[in-house]
Amino acid sequence: MKKKSQRGTISPRSGYERGLGLLARREHSARELKAKLSARGHAADEANGAIERLQQQDYQSDTRFAASVARQRSSQGYGPRRIQAELRSHGLADATIRAVIEELQVDWIASAAAQLRRRHGARVALEAAERAARAAFLLRRGFDPATVRAVTRAEVDDPGEELD
Repeated sequence: MKKKSQRGTISPRSGYERGLGLLARREHSARELKAKLSARGHAADEANGAIERLQQQDYQSDTRFAASVARQRSSQGYGPRRIQAELRSHGLADATIRAVIEELQVDWIASAAAQLRRRHGARVALEAAERAARAAFLLRRGFDPATVRAVTRAEVDDPGEELD
């Protein structure tokens, strides 16, 4: 989008202005913001300068972006491994990812059990094939194997008790 200058002519938006506009809508990682600025015709050095300025002014923060994505994905029922993979795809540092996931304070076992209830109801899986299918579902959602075992074994160990 172009903006009008004081003389009435139209001038292109700077990388900084465009980046600020993107960040006004939602958080972006630095890598994502750079890609969007490049796709809109801004040179790499202009995009890098704009991102650096936005970071100095605390408008862009990879930590804040990571926390936002992690909160959203955990509330959607995704496990920590899926969240880690998504954050890595945005070019975030492993230390940042670990810190953000630890800060979530999510009971992953309860979250996995809730996903099973949502998908399969309170019905207990008695057959090995069905337990395996449920375990595969939870693994695809990004839960670690220990959590999956805890949830699926809980169903098998006490078939008369419904999941909490």
